Amino acid sequence: MAKVTLFFAALFIALGLVGFVGTGSQHPTALIPAALGLLLGIFGALSFSPDAGRRKLFMHINVTLALLGFLATIMGLVQWVLWMAGHAVKNPAATESKAAMAVLCLIYVVLSVRSFIQARRSGIV
Repeated sequence: MAKVTLFFAALFIALGLVGFVGTGSQHPTALIPAALGLLLGIFGALSFSPDAGRRKLFMHINVTLALLGFLATIMGLVQWVLWMAGHAVKNPAATESKAAMAVLCLIYVVLSVRSFIQARRSGIV
């Protein structure tokens, strides 16, 4: 799961950079996904530890960060759905970025929980 975490970290960093550049590099809040990606990358790298307890700790930190990221951006996903249905949104670029972050966070959380369950069942943890 640590390799998957690094992959998602790269996706979040790319999302943040694309959002920042796409808004004319004037809105630093567009870098929030990149900050999450940086944290996931750091803790993902630390989870390569041979110590199972340490690996478990860092992966749980990562899934908690992703869950908080999902909860923080879920309204962006709702706004995106409304926008696709024809309603006006205040800032389309921010709406797209928040929706993408929400989807990526949700996918990561689901994959992590599945991994935790499989590890528990196989007796690894």
